[in-house]
Amino acid sequence: MKKIKPRSIKDQTIAVPGSKSLSHRMLICAALAKGSSKITNLLESEDITLTTRTLACMGADIREIRPNLKQVKGFDGRPGQWDDPIYLGNSGTSMRLLAGIAGLGRSEFILTGDRRMCERPMSELMEALEMIGITARSENDQGTPPVHILGGNRTGGHTRLDCSKSSQYLSSLLMIGPFLEKGLDIELTGPPVSSPYIDLTMDVMKQFNVTAERISPTRYRVPGGQGYEPGDYFVEPDLSNAGYFWAAGAITGKKIRVENVSKDSLQGDLHQVYILEKMGCTLFMEDNSVAVKGNGLKGVDVDMSKTPDAVPAIAVTAAFAGGKTRITNIGHLREKECDRIDAVVSQLLKMGIEAKQGDDWMEITGGTPKGAFIETFNDHRIAMAFSLPGLMVGEMEIENPSCVEKSFPGYWEIFDRL
Repeated sequence: MKKIKPRSIKDQTIAVPGSKSLSHRMLICAALAKGSSKITNLLESEDITLTTRTLACMGADIREIRPNLKQVKGFDGRPGQWDDPIYLGNSGTSMRLLAGIAGLGRSEFILTGDRRMCERPMSELMEALEMIGITARSENDQGTPPVHILGGNRTGGHTRLDCSKSSQYLSSLLMIGPFLEKGLDIELTGPPVSSPYIDLTMDVMKQFNVTAERISPTRYRVPGGQGYEPGDYFVEPDLSNAGYFWAAGAITGKKIRVENVSKDSLQGDLHQVYILEKMGCTLFMEDNSVAVKGNGLKGVDVDMSKTPDAVPAIAVTAAFAGGKTRITNIGHLREKECDRIDAVVSQLLKMGIEAKQGDDWMEITGGTPKGAFIETFNDHRIAMAFSLPGLMVGEMEIENPSCVEKSFPGYWEIFDRL
């Protein structure tokens, strides 16, 4: 348990580590390449460690050259044999992205995880892999991990995919497309959730000199016969994690700047600063940093389907805003590390804040938050979001604070320096 004491903070500048989403994708593309790549500013976290270990099982040689610099020698799109089940904890990104990579191998891979991971959906991706001749099945026949993936067929061609629960399914397919003889023509059954993450995937692939095309909002194509080229790469800061400090600026009224952030970043969670602006904050968008300063917060009505990881921080900020905040099109949050809609609403209620929920929405009526014992449900984003009221409100206690190591091991050190 972590007790948080209210404090008077000053205007300040914060540095956050590399993006989790980019780190996963950079590591995977480097492992798929023929030759050695160097990657600077990779995030050091539990999830990235799980991806790193799995790629090593598949044949990649990943080592630290010096602090903050990794070298990755790839296996040229041909994962080697690994007979034991590979444990991926509760890292949905690792599970979904690496399931596709496993489909490039000639022997079976078994991917499993913790109890919550083995409740999270995978059937949509497995069905799409089956359509292109890659054997993919759920061990429990429930469409959830453990999953068994057996490649050997590199024909490729046309497949259909339901992306209503996770954009990671599409990212997984896009990244293996270059190695398939006919490439991949992916037809989506409807608009994907979290579409900025798809743009992020295609941008990282482009950096490795691989082309993927969006033909329409529901159709993507990857030409075959391509190869990932090794090189030197940099992972920009994680804007999901930057969001907690921008929210701190909103709640406290202080100017909190996050450095090394481009206003042109493709990370979807940059959009949260514009939500905070709509709530009454002032933004300071400079060449290499973005700052937020709160003042007279007000409730908003906002669709956050494209910025799901920012929902907990925005919801907690809404507790300090006048009027109602309604956050919509977030049903896929129920399939995350925990049911994030229910988790956020239940903990706001503990703080004396009126909060309601539906299948794909939540509504928060701002008021005067009070201190409470916060259950994190072993979810890093719940822990970080609910630390923020402790800057203003006494008697805030965070259960299981170490769960932040999943994505931001240094969070409490930076937070305590505010």
